[in-house]
Amino acid sequence: MLLQRVVTAVVLLALLVPALAAGSAWPFALLTLGLIAAAVWEWGRLNRVASLLALVLGGLMLAAGVWAVRTAVLEQVPAAMWWAVCAMWLAIGAVVLRAGPPAWSRWPVLARVTLGLLALGFGWLALTGAHRLGVNFLMSVLCLVWAADIGAYAAGRAFGRNKLAPTISPGKSWEGVAGGMLSTLVLAVAWIAFLDPRFGAQGASLYARLLESFGGLGLAVGVIVLAAASVVGDLFESLVKRAAGAKDSSRLLPGHGGVLDRIDALLPVLPLAMALAASLR
Repeated sequence: MLLQRVVTAVVLLALLVPALAAGSAWPFALLTLGLIAAAVWEWGRLNRVASLLALVLGGLMLAAGVWAVRTAVLEQVPAAMWWAVCAMWLAIGAVVLRAGPPAWSRWPVLARVTLGLLALGFGWLALTGAHRLGVNFLMSVLCLVWAADIGAYAAGRAFGRNKLAPTISPGKSWEGVAGGMLSTLVLAVAWIAFLDPRFGAQGASLYARLLESFGGLGLAVGVIVLAAASVVGDLFESLVKRAAGAKDSSRLLPGHGGVLDRIDALLPVLPLAMALAASLR
């Protein structure tokens, strides 16, 4: 299992690094679009969509994304739309997580599929938008989610006593959430102190933008809210998998599960980061 995880990670990095280093935005956009299309296929399977229709949905997402790249739609997303996506996550996420896995299975299939297409489509738009703001900005957002996940795991293992959502993800605890948020705060301070001075020419990080606009307190609040959003995304996918009786979204990434398993926490965080960035200009 460990060897599979390492090999898969190396292959993904071998694809991702050249796409990030390319002088044009389209290699990264198309590479990530392929992953999002795969995630759409996984979402369809988790929500009882026939295999062929799930493939068609993935193909439609791929076609829509290629059209967006060719027509420069990616460069014309207003801040109001990002805030609307955040409001969607806040409202629907609260309803779905509060109701639990059994209620999700009673939602009409069309509603569940549509919600997944919106979350994944806007997630990809936000990912490509973050890339256009600079690799420094993009990586600061991605690393925030990874730091929240690692910190939550470590703190949960060491101190976890109070369950966060036992009917959705029994392993998660409130202590883990606190540890994840602390990790993101440490990351933000370290990024501003050490990485922004070195890579700021490639675009300011999200943390530097928050600090410049709102000061230290605003930076802390923004980072904590983003970390909380990552928890919502993680729990949402866990709920869908539990309702489907699945451990992983698929086996597309050997040793890692599926694409959705790797990007779930990013789906609400990326639009929120773009909403903040667009509002700070």
